Amino acid sequence: MTAFSAIEPPRKVAAALIDSISRSPRKLLIDGQLVESLSGRTFATINPATGEELCQVAQGDAADIDRAVKAARRAFEDPAWRRMSANDRSMLLYRLADLIERDAHELAVLECLDNGKPASLTRLVEIEGSIKTFRYFAGWPTKFGGETLPVSPRGGAQILNYTTREPVGVAGLIVPWNYPMSMAAWKIAPAVAAGCAVVLKPAEQTPLTALRLGELALEAGFPAGIINVVTGFGEAGAALVEHPDVDKVAFTGSTEVGKAIVRAASGNLKKVSLELGGKSPQIVLPDADLNAAAASIAQGIFFNQGQTCTAGSRLYAHESCYDQLLDAIAAQAETFKIGNGLDEGVTFGPLISQEQWDRVSSYVDIGTSEGARLLYGGQRPADLNQGYFFQPTILGDAKADMRIVREEIFGPVLSALSWSDAEDLVTQANDSEFGLSAGVWTNDLKSAHRIAGAVKAGTVWVNCFNLVDPATPFGGFKQSGWGREHGRQAMELYSEVKSVWVNLT
Repeated sequence: MTAFSAIEPPRKVAAALIDSISRSPRKLLIDGQLVESLSGRTFATINPATGEELCQVAQGDAADIDRAVKAARRAFEDPAWRRMSANDRSMLLYRLADLIERDAHELAVLECLDNGKPASLTRLVEIEGSIKTFRYFAGWPTKFGGETLPVSPRGGAQILNYTTREPVGVAGLIVPWNYPMSMAAWKIAPAVAAGCAVVLKPAEQTPLTALRLGELALEAGFPAGIINVVTGFGEAGAALVEHPDVDKVAFTGSTEVGKAIVRAASGNLKKVSLELGGKSPQIVLPDADLNAAAASIAQGIFFNQGQTCTAGSRLYAHESCYDQLLDAIAAQAETFKIGNGLDEGVTFGPLISQEQWDRVSSYVDIGTSEGARLLYGGQRPADLNQGYFFQPTILGDAKADMRIVREEIFGPVLSALSWSDAEDLVTQANDSEFGLSAGVWTNDLKSAHRIAGAVKAGTVWVNCFNLVDPATPFGGFKQSGWGREHGRQAMELYSEVKSVWVNLT
């Protein structure tokens, strides 16, 4: 693809990209080569803002997964990779980050076309976040290792005991459509930093930036077979999970699919890490700064059209500020400019697909039929007939037993509940099968720490929301997943610990 200047308008860049990618089907990346699927089949990837086809993409299946895994195994076992110095592995990651930065504008527009998120936000969140992730993990190969341990063996022998950290092997990485580039970076970066070879299976809705990332990895100098990308549907993902020569699977997606992956991975007891669904509570105490809370709560549920696993979709507002807060959140929703993410000033794009639009719309109907009150939104914007656009939506007077409160909608729908009993508040917030994240809004330091400690969630934000960083662990409690992304914890997921005993007597 052609690199574009950051000063070129997104629509101009998009036109050139579409002209380029539509000429022939996008190919799989296996063993350092762009190849067609063995079946020759392709599928269309759709622009959510228009409902129109962007291009055809190779439809990989079990046979393609098999050759990608074999390529990854060869590359992983190759002495050139296994003996590569930690510093040289770091430099590969730094070079890849530099190439993403070089092509940032193009990648942002490509992601906007394929995912629908506004190009300005894609650049800020997806692309800049990916650069940051690769640069962060580039620092780990030279710092990630074992330790020497004091032991007390029988018989008084003099023993040297030390541990090493070794790469787990071939990692199968399956990422979702809501943050395609970011999620690919979150998984590829620690995996290759630890010394693994990977096969990436992107979501069928958003394959384009994953393929481009694979091409940039080759340009950066990664050996053939270390990073492979196979596009396709659930058949390809299932084959990757079940493959006997895959040592570890990392998945981000729905809890339902996560459970299926656990079952499928049992064949060779491969290691599994899962970042799954969420139904995150936003807890607002009566002393909170309501203006600040309203702005952040609106972003927390409406950013990326609510298609975020951490979306703050359950609002628990104290009865004394409930109405005022909902009015303020609705006022924030009113400021969003809904439209094609290629257009200047747009801050709210379409949902990913017609299927997702139907799902979100059905939940609004379910909520109102259960007795919730539609306070804002709830339908397609009147001036947008093409694409999968859905208004930011607020449902008030929700109750704990309603489906809109208990089930993950994965769309721009906020379910609001009021509370008065502080003793019952945390119990209500924890009354969920999920435990990915939570938000707490208060100016009382003691209350902030008490609630943060009591809420069962992997991340708790106090007077802020949806902040992430590659240095700090991210993941969930309960049915929101296993393991953690980011930080040293992510490196550990892609490694094995070996204990070595040496008799010095």
